[in-house]
Amino acid sequence: MASVTLSMNNFAHPLSTPPVKRNRNRKEKEAEGHIVKFLITIFLILSGVCIMTICLSHPILAFDGDISTLSDIKVPIYEETNETQKIISEADIKAWENKIIEKYKGKPVYFKTTGVAHIRTTKYINNMPIKINIVEINPNINPDLVIKPDTANQNLNARAKIKNIASRNNALVAVNGGYFKPQTGVPLGSLMIDGVTLTGPIYNRVALGITQSDAGTSFSMGRVELDIKLKNKIAEIKVDNINQPRMLSTYTLLYTDKWGKISPAPPKYGANALIQEGKITKISASPIEIPSGAYVVSAPYSKIDELQKLKNLSLEINYPEQFKGSDHIIGAGPFLLKDGKIYIDTAEEKLLSVGGKNPRSAIGYTEDNSLIIVTVDGREKTSVGMTLNQLASLMKSLGCANAMNFDGGSSTVMYIAGNVVNSPVNSGGVPISNALIVSEKKNQSI
Repeated sequence: MASVTLSMNNFAHPLSTPPVKRNRNRKEKEAEGHIVKFLITIFLILSGVCIMTICLSHPILAFDGDISTLSDIKVPIYEETNETQKIISEADIKAWENKIIEKYKGKPVYFKTTGVAHIRTTKYINNMPIKINIVEINPNINPDLVIKPDTANQNLNARAKIKNIASRNNALVAVNGGYFKPQTGVPLGSLMIDGVTLTGPIYNRVALGITQSDAGTSFSMGRVELDIKLKNKIAEIKVDNINQPRMLSTYTLLYTDKWGKISPAPPKYGANALIQEGKITKISASPIEIPSGAYVVSAPYSKIDELQKLKNLSLEINYPEQFKGSDHIIGAGPFLLKDGKIYIDTAEEKLLSVGGKNPRSAIGYTEDNSLIIVTVDGREKTSVGMTLNQLASLMKSLGCANAMNFDGGSSTVMYIAGNVVNSPVNSGGVPISNALIVSEKKNQSI
């Protein structure tokens, strides 16, 4: 289990020069150095002109079918690593783009930036049309891509349209994320952003983990069962969930300042305890204000009594092994693919209500770490939607090794480069709780 504690050879071509005599004076050596630097500069300028001339005189032609928008000519990207320098060349980028064009032959392909492709297609099942939007993301050829969840507001009790969430992050791509409580917007399931656990899982549902480091971006997927403890050196108390609505009166729940300014009411025969700097500062049978950096424990009286005996408390949150080191986690469900095989666990995740043909959102990743995001329009004559089995088959056909269902129905919405590109049930999409966004470091505000 991974543990998270909550608290408030540079790249150059060496130039070989002939040996010099030891008795040459300093001015001669400096003059020789200036000449060498001048020659190198001329060489690099001429090389760049030649390369650009070749590129411009041999443009890549769009494939047969609908028009494809190809990337602009790019210069090689250099990324420093601790041991050797990783070089992402123009050839690597073009090879990936050509691979995508071939994969979706006959369909429009739009390269929005290096490593990000948008594909539109219509699939027919039993002669019924289904409109699909696909985004393929290859962080291996663009280390500047940032992939992470975000919420509608700083507090969890909020909803916003996807365009607002995306615009705030200057995002290139955004798709609706996990389930949420419609009345308040609180995410219903696992959510971690920048290493901070915002909400815990419901029914241990599946989640996507994202790890971004100097070594690159990687993904993981699995069902989440958290081990949450309030502890000190001599004792510990189990916490059932964090920032989630109460499901049982016997649960011990924890609410941080991310929940909002005020905690929920405690359960019947229970109380709320405010914890600041490791100790209880207030106990109440009513909702409690949550100061910044503090948290409220809402539990039966027996647990509150037990908690009062402990001093110097700290909160420890342990994740399953597959999420070790994850920077971000976003949950929904059910599973669609597991280890390359169709695997739909609606009963285990208590998601039998999401069956039938509906608008859908899904996310998955390939063996070589490309991320694939899909939205499917539904509930209209021009697009009837998909069942979970049909969605799983689609994700498998796209090359995913693991995939999961995101919130769907009226929440299904995909945003790309300033516009909603699918046809959501409500124009622009309904206000949602959270989204998965893709941006570039160079475009993020500092």
